[in-house]
Amino acid sequence: MVQLLFYGSESSETEGYKLRCFCNSTNQIFIGLEMDDYPESFIVFDKQTAIKFSKELRKQIALIEDEWLD
Repeated sequence: MVQLLFYGSESSETEGYKLRCFCNSTNQIFIGLEMDDYPESFIVFDKQTAIKFSKELRKQIALIEDEWLD
């Protein structure tokens, strides 16, 4: 199993937060979020839902305005 770990950004003051993502033993996508002083929260997606989520995430990323363009 390979896990991807992502950490919050310094600018959002969430650099201590950790998101982990992997495909679990039942072929579902596990996404867990650890925040300071809180137990890990998680959600598990089947393949179809994970695809919908990834498409929506890409749409939202496209809406981000790059600061260097201003």
